[in-house]
Amino acid sequence: MCRLYLATEQGTAAGGRPVTGWLPAVRLIPATGLPPTAVLKQRDQGFGRSTHSPPNPPDKALVLCVDEKSQIQALDRTQPSLPMHYGLPETHTHDYRRYGTTTLFAALDLATGEVIGKLKRRHRSAEFISFLRHVDASVPTDLDIHMILDNYGTHKTPKVKNWLMRHPRFHCHFTPTYSSWLNLVERFFAALTEQQLRRGTHRSVPALEKAIRQYL
Repeated sequence: MCRLYLATEQGTAAGGRPVTGWLPAVRLIPATGLPPTAVLKQRDQGFGRSTHSPPNPPDKALVLCVDEKSQIQALDRTQPSLPMHYGLPETHTHDYRRYGTTTLFAALDLATGEVIGKLKRRHRSAEFISFLRHVDASVPTDLDIHMILDNYGTHKTPKVKNWLMRHPRFHCHFTPTYSSWLNLVERFFAALTEQQLRRGTHRSVPALEKAIRQYL
């Protein structure tokens, strides 16, 4: 599993890097009563009235922020990238070779930052159900699972709904339309891109998936 660390104080992140206008949702809950859905911008005043998420999940429950990062590309630059030197910026070519794509399904524990992840080559409802089975096997059986999701069609197909009906401990809470960025797992996807993928060289899909698993 991977543990996601967020800013612990307004305006700073781990290592002292400045963060502008962002606060962890878990720090906002006691003061504002807003639902534990995502990382919020302070200027989003009407968020608590519009988001469909569990305001007070039961004691024996786990809140997971769930989504998929699709079309992750295995890329190799046509020339090696050069690192930053004194007086010179980092460089890389504008063109690249593409070797294929993969999709990462992820469920981020809102309370601890731990991530349950699974890689698939496609992102249909069949792959999503397979990921739900993986989550079901990873979470202790005595806990209910409250999932925060966006309104992507894959999350609402008849097959997915039938699977959820057969597994009553799963409860779905959807973010407002066009507001998937409110889901905290999107911050994890951004960290994955910035820290592991953006400057990486992956000459095959298996090499890309190995790099993602190492990060997880």
